[in-house]
Amino acid sequence: MLAADPTFRDVLDERTVWVPTVEPYVPGRFFERELPPLLAVLTQVPALDLLIIDGYVTLDPDGTPGLGAHVVRSSTVPTVVGVAKTPFRSATHAAEVLRGTSARPLHVTAAGIDLGSAARLVTDLPGGGRIPDPLRRVDRIARSVPDSPLRLAERVGRGDPATSR
Repeated sequence: MLAADPTFRDVLDERTVWVPTVEPYVPGRFFERELPPLLAVLTQVPALDLLIIDGYVTLDPDGTPGLGAHVVRSSTVPTVVGVAKTPFRSATHAAEVLRGTSARPLHVTAAGIDLGSAARLVTDLPGGGRIPDPLRRVDRIARSVPDSPLRLAERVGRGDPATSR
């Protein structure tokens, strides 16, 4: 999703790309699965000042790179805010953000913006629930193609018999 401002009140465009393969999910190596499709989308949009991702920017206080740090290192986007739904064992530096009436926090990390500002940005994103509407929409789009590599990788990971032909 592309928006005119960081609040995503004015969505300008939605983009998707087809990638032929998706790496399996490996804890601590999420970027190997998500970075190639993300970079493929970013090559098709105007230069961005800010990217909000579903995941971590850094995995620990020492700065071990997560998906967001790899985006910054690619020189594609200077500022990345990571919003993770689950805690990562070493991400003790992440800011916890409560949204809506949920007692379960989101875990926010950032590069190119201070953590407090990133947490406020996530708090202010549209949507009254725990997951901000823009992240919910992107997730829905990614899962909407029945035989996308992401959907197939998830089904194989669950041992879905439809994928074991």
